[in-house]
Amino acid sequence: MDAPATSDICIINGNSHPDLANLIASRLGVNNGGCSVYHKTNRETMVEIGDSVRGKDIYIIQTGTKDVNNNIMELLIMAYACKTSSANSIVGVIPYLPYSKQCKMRKRGCIVSKLLARMMCTSGLSHIITMDLHQKEIQGFFDCPVDNLRASPFLLQYIQESIPDYRNSVIVARNPGSAKKATSYAERLRLGIAVIHGEQKESETDEVDGRNSPPLLPKSRTMDVSGGVPVHPAKEKPPINVVGDVGGRIAIMVDDLIDDVQSFVAAAEVLKERSLQNLCDGHAWTAQPGCPKVDRRFPIDEVVVTNTVPHEIQKMQCHKIKTVDISILLAEAIRRIHNKESMSYLFKNVTLED
Repeated sequence: MDAPATSDICIINGNSHPDLANLIASRLGVNNGGCSVYHKTNRETMVEIGDSVRGKDIYIIQTGTKDVNNNIMELLIMAYACKTSSANSIVGVIPYLPYSKQCKMRKRGCIVSKLLARMMCTSGLSHIITMDLHQKEIQGFFDCPVDNLRASPFLLQYIQESIPDYRNSVIVARNPGSAKKATSYAERLRLGIAVIHGEQKESETDEVDGRNSPPLLPKSRTMDVSGGVPVHPAKEKPPINVVGDVGGRIAIMVDDLIDDVQSFVAAAEVLKERSLQNLCDGHAWTAQPGCPKVDRRFPIDEVVVTNTVPHEIQKMQCHKIKTVDISILLAEAIRRIHNKESMSYLFKNVTLED
């Protein structure tokens, strides 16, 4: 990797993930810009940039964590501070884009990711680098270029090198919505695929037995809607079930984010029940970028995540969590943008289904 010219590049970061920012800066061979971000006694965010940014290309490294709202405000204030200090360009390096799951209209809610995109562009960001957006259509919310990088090559390499018998594995989608990503992994590893559908029922009384159904009406070739607009039926998920053969194999669940650990644990327990006994010690769990606390009693062998989100405390609490470093990918993206080189190399052999 050819290092960029250090005279007109500046890397700064907030409080979300300073370790990742230092890794990227060291790979690029540049010094951290020395930006100080702190909170006053009234909890207002203050930003002080130590070095001059006039005429420089600024790269702000800030990811989403559990303190998501403070992460966003730090990013916006840092970008606006650089904008008002006559920076040449301001690129936001956001490995995990906050609020990316709220990218669809839900009842009387709103599309929060679109609001966040407009706020980022207004603050002064002229380019966004992110990883594994929850939906790739989120790129259309921004009025500036967005490079959506992929962590799948790193995770695929981990599976091939760290699971000795990975040929005896099956890629599992935790829900039908994850089937497209699981299919991409399965095709690249030449493995089979299974899909988990439904949800766990508390008891048999929760199931709809049809005894409260209305009486049958005479069939007609014309639908009568004189009673008004018909009520949209509520969704009813069937009992949780596994579609596909997982017996006696290593189950590898893939997803872009682990934010609700209980749903993953429930899926792992179902896989254990429907498989042969040797599957109990053969669960490999790959995901990016969230990282939960995984208890020792859960039927999961490994939780493989990237370092797009800090999880040092969780790693100390649980030995099952393994980290894949993706700082080299972000550093290469920064170098190519700064040197005005093509980004297509970073997306080589990566399809839209990833």
